[in-house]
Amino acid sequence: MITVVDASVAAKWFLASDTEEDDGDIALQILREAADRTLDLYQPPHFLGEVSSVLARLKPKQALLDVRDLLEIDFRRVDDAEIYAIATALAIELDHHVFDTLYHAVALATPDATLVTADRRYYAKARHEGQVMLLNRWRRA
Repeated sequence: MITVVDASVAAKWFLASDTEEDDGDIALQILREAADRTLDLYQPPHFLGEVSSVLARLKPKQALLDVRDLLEIDFRRVDDAEIYAIATALAIELDHHVFDTLYHAVALATPDATLVTADRRYYAKARHEGQVMLLNRWRRA
């Protein structure tokens, strides 16, 4: 199973212990399956930078350790011209930031891949494009 997670999901890997964090258990299940290699993670090139930025902002005292853990996660980096073209077209069509549409572009450019997001605003705009689901609906196929 090929899954793309955006920063809204990946951040939950490090925030799940926060009782205010919705669906952290589901995000951690995705991470466990990626670690067990029963799920393949494909990510756009800015994934590490964006998640690191979120961690630095939300957990400055723990961020450096969390980023080191993030660097240990096995994923395939997708960095080809096609995803930039798809992401740009989505950004224009949806009136949304390219950094968010890049995740979706990776899923759309990868057969049988799905973007999993906790970003309800993006999901509401983009669900008609397909290959995207909300984190709280994720279930292993």
